[in-house]
Amino acid sequence: MPDVAPAAATVHVEFAASLQRHQACPPQRVAPGSLRSVLEAALAGVPALAGYVFDDQRHVRRHVAVFVNGQMVHDRQRLDGALAGGDRVLVLQALTGG
Repeated sequence: MPDVAPAAATVHVEFAASLQRHQACPPQRVAPGSLRSVLEAALAGVPALAGYVFDDQRHVRRHVAVFVNGQMVHDRQRLDGALAGGDRVLVLQALTGG
């Protein structure tokens, strides 16, 4: 049986249905680290979705919103905030218009 880290020792990453219509990606549990490393780890197996979330400079695209523990991340470039085990990340398609 493979070693499975307890949920409290991992970061839970979920991609909203609005993004999964482009590429299926079930919720992921990844090692803690910077927000960038967490997102990269969660998207490693789905490069098509990674291309939708990140631009060519690996910044979060304008039409994507990232929330950490319910708080929206405003800096789309650095993504260097530290995440710990038990943290939750939600990635969704941002709505625009008026």
